[in-house]
Amino acid sequence: MDAPARRRELRQRLADQRRALPPAERIAAAQGLRRSLEQLPEYLTDARVAGYWASHGELPLNLAIAPLAGRGQQFLLPVIGADKLLRFALWRSGDAVQPNRYGIPEPVEPGELLEAFQLDLVLVPLLGFDRRGNRLGHGGGYYDRSFAFLNEQVRPTEPLLVGIAYAFQELPAVDEEDWDVPLDFVATERELIDCHPEADA
Repeated sequence: MDAPARRRELRQRLADQRRALPPAERIAAAQGLRRSLEQLPEYLTDARVAGYWASHGELPLNLAIAPLAGRGQQFLLPVIGADKLLRFALWRSGDAVQPNRYGIPEPVEPGELLEAFQLDLVLVPLLGFDRRGNRLGHGGGYYDRSFAFLNEQVRPTEPLLVGIAYAFQELPAVDEEDWDVPLDFVATERELIDCHPEADA
């Protein structure tokens, strides 16, 4: 089996496994995720925190988003542009959303759209990850295209990229592609994984 076919099969297996989780496990994982994120100082202080609206079995961010407004932080959701790049719209609890062409909810009437480089912290969805920060996404390349500028910079820097995943989504290794933008951290329901430990030493 060639590499693209292997990646497709792996994506399908992980997506099926994620969708099969019972609601009680999702709720428990959301609680664990918040505890993991609280170990990251930037989550507690960064002004502009982007995330995603959980769909297709993704680990829900609702418990992680809830405290942001009380701390004076903004939460933003991605909006797919015609140029296949992500821009980010401010979202507050109760704001209307509608599904985009992939069935992923986006703000209905986004005000100002921010560019990726204007963010401080990004909670990134994924299908699989390894501890070096390599991410198996859904295959559209939106995050890699939108954050490609980070590959020209010394990491970690802003925006900080934090992959969000269930612990079972960890893989021994994810094959790297030239265009991949690695993650700085991965937060699961069990732990916060530093993908650049040598940079902090």
